[in-house]
Amino acid sequence: MKTFVIRFIRDEQGQDLVEYALIVAAVGLALITTVNQLSAGIVSLYQSITGDLASIGTPAT
Repeated sequence: MKTFVIRFIRDEQGQDLVEYALIVAAVGLALITTVNQLSAGIVSLYQSITGDLASIGTPAT
């Protein structure tokens, strides 16, 4: 039983899989954050453009 426990503690199979999963999770979180911020900027840009286009035919006050 003692040798089984020692062998189990020293066994490193699966460690790479966990590391890769953590890296994928971190990259995914970064992508989600970037896309959310980028989409907010794009919406703001289009709102600015449509507002400017709507005001083309109206006289300035």
